[in-house]
Amino acid sequence: MTNQKMLSVIPLLLLAAVVTAAVPEPLDPINVAPHIHKLKFENDRIRVIEQILRRGETQPLHTHPDRLLVFLQTCAWMENDSDGSKRMQEFKYGEVVWAAAETHGGSNPEVVQQCRILEIEMR
Repeated sequence: MTNQKMLSVIPLLLLAAVVTAAVPEPLDPINVAPHIHKLKFENDRIRVIEQILRRGETQPLHTHPDRLLVFLQTCAWMENDSDGSKRMQEFKYGEVVWAAAETHGGSNPEVVQQCRILEIEMR
């Protein structure tokens, strides 16, 4: 490929990259569950989402990248383990937890105490 042809292709590739980056992912929690996830801040390096888990609400299937969780209140919920047993997840006000990327949802967590969390997603 000649240099001139290469130079004419570069703007198209850049345009494609920008358009692709602007298209929201289909499993973005803000899009699939706006009643639970609210965008608080976003730039090219991080995105901050406030999540509120309430008793009786079901979270649709959604995806998270690696992120930090900052608990804005003491909260607790029951989780099903892979062996079928249940275990309590409890977090205190101000606790900070690392969470690896995951796709989850589709079930109703047994919220014992309502939970407000700031999710700081890494880009």
